[in-house]
Amino acid sequence: MGAGEVITGTVSVASRLDKALAEASGLSRERVKALIAEGKVTLGGKAATSGSAKAAAGAAFEIHLPPPTDPQALPQDIPIPILYEDDHLVVVDKPAGMVVHPAAGNPDGTLVNALLHHCAGGLSGIGGVARPGIVHRIDKDTSGLLVVAKSDAAHEGLARQFADHSLERAYLAVVNGQPLPPQGTIETLIGRSDANRKKMAVLPKESSRGKRAVTHYKTIRNMGGCSLVECRLETGRTHQVRVHMSSIGYALLGDPVYGRANSQIRPVLQRLGFSRQALHAAILGFTHPVSGETLRFVSELPPDMASLIDEIGC
Repeated sequence: MGAGEVITGTVSVASRLDKALAEASGLSRERVKALIAEGKVTLGGKAATSGSAKAAAGAAFEIHLPPPTDPQALPQDIPIPILYEDDHLVVVDKPAGMVVHPAAGNPDGTLVNALLHHCAGGLSGIGGVARPGIVHRIDKDTSGLLVVAKSDAAHEGLARQFADHSLERAYLAVVNGQPLPPQGTIETLIGRSDANRKKMAVLPKESSRGKRAVTHYKTIRNMGGCSLVECRLETGRTHQVRVHMSSIGYALLGDPVYGRANSQIRPVLQRLGFSRQALHAAILGFTHPVSGETLRFVSELPPDMASLIDEIGC
């Protein structure tokens, strides 16, 4: 949630206030109770005082979210695969399961903590104390390539390339079904879902909240239940590949938020213990923001995705 964000809506079905607001906002009931206790919730224009109070259907509510804290990231000796490093930037091959930077629920053990140790604190300060050097992110359970800025000059130069979409970024994904057509472009608006605030969604073209998102996909291999697909990004929206492939009917295998494996694939995922979205940031190319050199990196599929593909025959 953004700093100072206000969630508004109406209660759909009469029930306990904490239950009704949790369902409407995507927040947990405990979080709703805490916000009520802090005086951050109104119901029908009046301050809510108890989560156990009855909320009538149709009652209007507002939830005022306080700005998030910005924790100080500390160095931690965590091994990370590094593909390239100089005085200005470092390119890492992030393993699945690692969060990029500290945030609520993940105060340490992140890529930033590891890089602060590796670089002896030498990361760009533009991202603030919680996100030093971070120019872009990939999800916790997505593996693959990230470039991190060590100098402010590199940070600013890389940020410009992300803004003008001049970088090369390609992901490999294993999806349910065989995409038809086998290659194409998905261009939509992406924003936070009205139905579930923890999810992103394709929004109507007339929406003022959505951000333009463009994904070019190409099927690499097919089998009788899934496909290996390359997705190249023009934009970098939250969960973009996952939302876009799901929106056209080909959700990523293992995706706990946007997908559901079919009955043939589900036993394979269970047998392999594969419980993340099958998504890997495989290619990253950009112009070095200081030297002007063209850099391009390729990351091989991690063992868990390689085993999944071997098992299902992609």
